[in-house]
Amino acid sequence: MSENQWHTLCVRVYFEDTDAQGVVYFANYLKFMERGRTEWLRELGIEQDRLQADRGLCFTLTENDARFLRPARFNEQLDVLTRLTDFSRVRIGLEQAVWRRGGDLLCSARCVAACIDVDSFRPRRIPRDIVATVTGAKLN
Repeated sequence: MSENQWHTLCVRVYFEDTDAQGVVYFANYLKFMERGRTEWLRELGIEQDRLQADRGLCFTLTENDARFLRPARFNEQLDVLTRLTDFSRVRIGLEQAVWRRGGDLLCSARCVAACIDVDSFRPRRIPRDIVATVTGAKLN
């Protein structure tokens, strides 16, 4: 998967996702996008529990600039799109969007996830094989 390709995860809105007005509570869009990032990594062969157990590393969100544009309602199907926008030695930048299936853009976000040590919570360099996997590039 190259940095221009979008990963898509379909989610359905349940009652538990909605507020008293019957629309998706804003914080749940962040949960949907978390699932999108997790499934994007999983599709690339990166299981976060294995990353923690085998290498003592994890990715944690350090920035999230979300725009809430339109409401979603109970039982609608949503597409959560995720793609890589940039990376550095310790961070990956992602763009995400939540669309109503066959319809409107509901929420968009740019976020940054840092690679950290699970014990110290200090930044750690992203392993070269993971960089190669997420960027689709072969590193020397």
